[in-house]
Amino acid sequence: MCGSRKKTEAIEPNSTPLHLRKRSPTRSSTRTTIRSSPSPSGDSRKHTDPSTSYGVNTNTNTNTNSSGTSSCSSRASLASLRNSLPENPNIYDFSHIRKATNNFLTKRFSSSSTSQSWRCAIRGKDVVVIQRKFRRPIETPELRRVLSEICKCHHSALIKLHGASISGDHIYLVYDYVAGADLASCLRNPKSPYFTILSNWMSRMQVAMDLAQGLEYIHHYTGLDLGLVHNHIKSSSVIVTEPSFNAIICHFGASELCGEIVRRTPPHQQNQSRLHGKTSEIEEIEEEHDSSSDSRQVRRSNSKLMRVQGTRGYMSPEFLADGAATAKSDVYAFGVVVLELLSGEEAQKYTMNEATGEISRGTVIEAAREAVSDTWRLRRWVDSRLRDSFPVDVAEKMTRLALECVDVDPERRPDMRHVAGQISRFFLESKGRLIVTNEALLEAFAR
Repeated sequence: MCGSRKKTEAIEPNSTPLHLRKRSPTRSSTRTTIRSSPSPSGDSRKHTDPSTSYGVNTNTNTNTNSSGTSSCSSRASLASLRNSLPENPNIYDFSHIRKATNNFLTKRFSSSSTSQSWRCAIRGKDVVVIQRKFRRPIETPELRRVLSEICKCHHSALIKLHGASISGDHIYLVYDYVAGADLASCLRNPKSPYFTILSNWMSRMQVAMDLAQGLEYIHHYTGLDLGLVHNHIKSSSVIVTEPSFNAIICHFGASELCGEIVRRTPPHQQNQSRLHGKTSEIEEIEEEHDSSSDSRQVRRSNSKLMRVQGTRGYMSPEFLADGAATAKSDVYAFGVVVLELLSGEEAQKYTMNEATGEISRGTVIEAAREAVSDTWRLRRWVDSRLRDSFPVDVAEKMTRLALECVDVDPERRPDMRHVAGQISRFFLESKGRLIVTNEALLEAFAR
């Protein structure tokens, strides 16, 4: 793609800033029409719609026409001003994306089987450009509407989306660059397996609380009627910043904008589709590169192939069954991440029995269910790098809450409002215990 000379198509801004527009002359009774910038299709014809063009009549003998023209002009000016406000999404020209990334020759910031990203500067901002392929066709008006709504979302636990550009069957999403390390690397650094920056209980509670509040915002408090979900909650999509150890969720809105989100079909429509032989075939694929992993397919019948995009260990059973991402499937993935936080273990891993040579698969969910059965097992299961310095009863409550989130039945999983409230309470409880412990130590040293 980088070296291709093929024609590229990109969405361009639909309005020209006020300070770049030509001012109409104030001469005698000539009517001047000021045109807006060309539409994305490149049509340069005049528009008669007041929102895209307006006229100025300088004939002093006709007060009615003058006042009407002035009113029309004011409306057009206000519309242009409104479109130029920061709340509106930035529709980047694809040439700007290519220039910022040095025609995509800049060193890649990250890469996986489904996306690539580059860190660069656009319009004076330090950003990361993420390339994703469209999973289904999306009409331009729908894309503009969804992009506009998502760009208006603001939360301290979400990386800000500035805008997007389109070229061919790819969308390029422009996010803020945030310095930090992903949660997976913080918990499991292959170069230093016995070291973690999250070496105390409160740092992990902070990450859990930030993640819960960010997901709660996505599901309930964006103020949008889009039914937003994240669809890719996992430890590698969470950035941990220093020195406060706050957690920030990456890629918010990416699944929606590239057409990954599949709405669940009502049961009566599913039955009707089966009667007509219109069932779907679902294939599970890995999001991250993993050459050692085997691919698994869930097939229903001979029909059009629908790929389910996700990472093993984080996908809920119902998501694997029909590929429909919901708030409940996000809750499931969140529960897995919390169990990773508590134990330091991977969501899913394979181990080989040295005696028999057999390979077995283990999940952090199974290990947590065994550990929560008694206090001694729980203390051994919690990450040893915390050095047994944590409130055991709070750790047990956190584990049980996470296990509720990964319940096989989605209807039994808690809502993120409940989860965020509980974790905030556990955070304050842990902080109170820490203060009491520190005061007791100070008294002991003073004696």
